[in-house]
Amino acid sequence: MSEAITASFVMFSGANDDQVQGYLVMPDGSAPRGSVLVLHHMPGFDRGSKEIARRFATMGYNVLCPNLYWREAPDAAPDDAAAVARANGGVPDERLIGDAEGAVAYLRALQTSNGKVGVIGYCSGGRQSVLVACTVEVDAVVDCYGAFVTGIPSDRFPLKVTNLVDQLPALKAPLLGLFGADDQYPSPEHVAELEEILVREGKVHTIVNYEGTGHGFFTTDRSAYRFDSANDGWARITEFYGTYLKG
Repeated sequence: MSEAITASFVMFSGANDDQVQGYLVMPDGSAPRGSVLVLHHMPGFDRGSKEIARRFATMGYNVLCPNLYWREAPDAAPDDAAAVARANGGVPDERLIGDAEGAVAYLRALQTSNGKVGVIGYCSGGRQSVLVACTVEVDAVVDCYGAFVTGIPSDRFPLKVTNLVDQLPALKAPLLGLFGADDQYPSPEHVAELEEILVREGKVHTIVNYEGTGHGFFTTDRSAYRFDSANDGWARITEFYGTYLKG
């Protein structure tokens, strides 16, 4: 682990060969290392998402966090860009997959890459991380309270998404799922359905449910933050990525 990192904004080729903004963070040094693709939460490409990217870099990984709302509002503040994206029904799955493919290729092409890439997502990014792991060649996936991997979105849900039940048999990587037992989206029933499918399909996975914890418990600048759950979650992520991305 190294506290010395370099952070910069970069452009990479995403879906339809569009140029997409990303936040790239790399540890100092030339030794080969694994990479992490961070998919931000529904509130967007904000300071908290960039802090998470920097934390992974201090853990020894190359990290890329794409601005998934770049096309909708390239020069807008994160809250404004998120509002535009929500009004449009969110990021289309096909576009998200294309952007993730481009981001993974970008990370693997770095001179310090060891070829292994993990993906992690929070909130809407949690569902997207599972979608990526079902469609893109990655080595490990972490779903932090992603809604509608299973279950059916209500008419009030702001994003135009379907669940991923039919895609879960194609999951290409071990999965770590971190959820709040007091969450509604996903509910404990949705999480139980996810685990049932993963067991049935023989997928390598670990599902953790935190009691007394709701949605968004990793977000340190929001009232949903839960110190104990987040700290345990970080410890599990550290071990999980250490197993599948190192070397």
